Amino acid sequence: MSMAVGGSGGGPKSDINMTPMIDVLLVLIIIFMVITPLTPKGLEALVPQPPPPGQQASESDLRTVVIQIDKDKKMMINNEPTDENKLGARLEDIFKTRAERVVFVKADPDLEYRYVATAIDIAHGAQIDKVGLMTAKMEAGQ
Repeated sequence: MSMAVGGSGGGPKSDINMTPMIDVLLVLIIIFMVITPLTPKGLEALVPQPPPPGQQASESDLRTVVIQIDKDKKMMINNEPTDENKLGARLEDIFKTRAERVVFVKADPDLEYRYVATAIDIAHGAQIDKVGLMTAKMEAGQ
């Protein structure tokens, strides 16, 4: 291997020195890795908390609105039957006088998620601020 050092071969060469550029790029990569937050992205989920043992449910717990979807895709709001077309209007009617706009969705575990997503979408369309998800484990008190 030989190296060209200029000599009598026709004058100076104009090669780009890549070492400083690579150093700058490495420093930028490290800076971006450090300042990039490592928080996971996902859905915020509300889960209703059961009352402490020995304490009665408060009035706000009795006012909790739960959209239930069974395995036959039938919807109910607090055990009152409804359907997908009437759900938005019913939610708007329920939350006319309430300041806190929170609803929970409880669905059969074997139900496809798209039906739950539809209920969540209808709730957001009815100006509900927060939509939480209820699970079987939460109801069992675990």
